[in-house]
Amino acid sequence: MQTPYQTNAAGHLSIGDVDANELAQRFGTPLYAYDVGAMRQQMRDFKRVFEERHLKYAVSYASKAFATIAMYEVAAQEGMHIDVVSGGEIYTALRAKFPMADVSFNGNNKSVEELTMAIENGLGTIIVDNFYELQVLHELLAERQQTQDILLRITPGVEAHTHDYISTGQTDSKFGFDVNSGQAEAALQQALADPNLNVLGVHAHIGSQIFDVTGFQMAAAKLVDLVHEWDFEPQVINAGGGFGIRYTADDEPLPAATFVEAIIDTIAEKTAAYGMQMPAVWIEPGRSIVGPAGYSLYTIGSRKDVPGIRSYLAVDGGMGDNIRPALYQAKYEAVLAAQPDAPSDEVVRVAGKYCESGDVLVWEQALPKTKPGDVLAVLATGAYGYSMASNYNRNGRPAVVFVENGQAKVVVERETLADLVRLDRHYL
Repeated sequence: MQTPYQTNAAGHLSIGDVDANELAQRFGTPLYAYDVGAMRQQMRDFKRVFEERHLKYAVSYASKAFATIAMYEVAAQEGMHIDVVSGGEIYTALRAKFPMADVSFNGNNKSVEELTMAIENGLGTIIVDNFYELQVLHELLAERQQTQDILLRITPGVEAHTHDYISTGQTDSKFGFDVNSGQAEAALQQALADPNLNVLGVHAHIGSQIFDVTGFQMAAAKLVDLVHEWDFEPQVINAGGGFGIRYTADDEPLPAATFVEAIIDTIAEKTAAYGMQMPAVWIEPGRSIVGPAGYSLYTIGSRKDVPGIRSYLAVDGGMGDNIRPALYQAKYEAVLAAQPDAPSDEVVRVAGKYCESGDVLVWEQALPKTKPGDVLAVLATGAYGYSMASNYNRNGRPAVVFVENGQAKVVVERETLADLVRLDRHYL
């Protein structure tokens, strides 16, 4: 069975053709390390089907998964669009000199300040989520005598088979305009009547970590049915993202092309049946681009053996750099960087250093014998590790390194003790 990682001639874990032990020694731990070549390849795999079929499209990186200046620079190099969800992500894109016409702005409660920032910086597309946002945009654009391209986010009533916290396409959701109540059609008519809004089309996002094309096919078909029913010919149908990745051996993700083909085929068949023009198709992969390419490197410290129950192996990071296991019981796999393919001698629980019983990174992990100072690598942590990291217990967030073709470069500096108090102010 093929492993989800690479090894070098010494049998060590290799990330972007650099020994993981060398990365840990050079940059310290905890450390986020990204294989840039793997990210580039996945971006190209998502784009390839569109290119082969000569379709109008956008592969928009859903950057809430991992947003840094360097990440946006790589996305721009690969001809990607990006999807942002905050003023902070817009600002990061500006600092990266990302082409703002290729940016779309998602989110269920965009502030007046954020929408102003988007408009004033020429952000390409705003994905409108609610009536309040329509009104704010109307006022801001009328005042400036500007127009703005928008998509309307629809909740199509499609439930993806995923965790409740990351399901978003069902009717009972905080996101988007509901179809069944008539909100979606009313929003379209309101937007079309606004001379400052250019309605490109519709958008739906049904959830995250999805392994089946069926949900995407149902959502895409529903969007085409709706625009036909509304007698609206869209320039764009955005089918969102949420394409699943491998975290453990139990996960069986589909290739990027399989998802893309299913979405394209559904939209092509439905629009043809209605006599409609084939619109541009947009998708928003995030986790599936950065997740498998990311590794979290830790140094093993203490150990606790509870006879007859389990052994705890503690590392120098934890829920402060990866909250997902504590937040919704996400599962990961880990390997020893020096001997990832070694036979296992025991099963341990990999625990973090934070003062919470729920601070666990891997619930049950088979490993060879370990000792303090060994480097442990948790696999597929590239999505929602750094982006959800915190300073809990007054710990600094780890550095981020990009590794490609045997070269490693720090793209986010490790936070220092001084950084932790930089915004504090004395009271006495």
